[in-house]
Amino acid sequence: MSKEDVEFIGKQVKDMYGTYIGKVIGTITDIDGSVQTVGVDCGSEGLKQVPFEQLVVQGQYVIFIPRWRLDAQRLLREKGLTLRRIRALMDIVSENDDMKEDAELIHEKYKMKLLTLDETERKIRERLDQRLAELDSQLKSIRMLRFDAKLQNKSNEISDVKYESVKTHTVEIIEHIEHEKAEIVNIQRRINDLSVENVERAESPKQDVHSAAVSYLGKVETDSPQTKTPVAVGVAVGNNNPPTPASRPVAVGADGEEETQDSDWLRRISS
Repeated sequence: MSKEDVEFIGKQVKDMYGTYIGKVIGTITDIDGSVQTVGVDCGSEGLKQVPFEQLVVQGQYVIFIPRWRLDAQRLLREKGLTLRRIRALMDIVSENDDMKEDAELIHEKYKMKLLTLDETERKIRERLDQRLAELDSQLKSIRMLRFDAKLQNKSNEISDVKYESVKTHTVEIIEHIEHEKAEIVNIQRRINDLSVENVERAESPKQDVHSAAVSYLGKVETDSPQTKTPVAVGVAVGNNNPPTPASRPVAVGADGEEETQDSDWLRRISS
């Protein structure tokens, strides 16, 4: 454990929005001396063990970073990089068709990564929605308290000074909550932007994994300009009048049979 890690013991803990949480009273370390969790005295809520990665020393305070924020930032980094890699892969193939066979192996890797990130994204979206609901509930409670204080002041139960004190503190808490809500909404927007950037897939995840494993062979031909409806990736259903071999690329399916494909390889790799 570094000297800096030890020095935050005894410091007050606040969240990123300025709300007081408690005071650091100790740590739990691993056998190699690295800090695992930090013990924070939260008053009536008792001692809480906070993961070390969620705390950052900033001056005389220790700042608590919510888990939803760490997970959301990690998702944005990983999904953004994965989508950039897929776009770069498409560019390479469009510039050099000879590299298509090598690119297929990498394409499968990133398609699988996107499927994993989709499930992570679903859980994070649920957590963000839940946190927004919690914050809205807190806002209602705070506004009710402030209004009741005003009512007490008007009925001469508390002085103007006490009412102003209540008003000042509640305004500060409301500002903290609104700040956190704004950040959550911003992260939700960024996640939505990435989801829009990731081309919509019509097939189920199981079909998506299957299509990613298919080896596409032959010369790639682009669709005609009149084609506007994207064709779902997968095995082509039987055709009574199959086109000539020169008009469509041929693929080898999972069962080893040749199958006609309705869209070019670049469209499949972007799906």
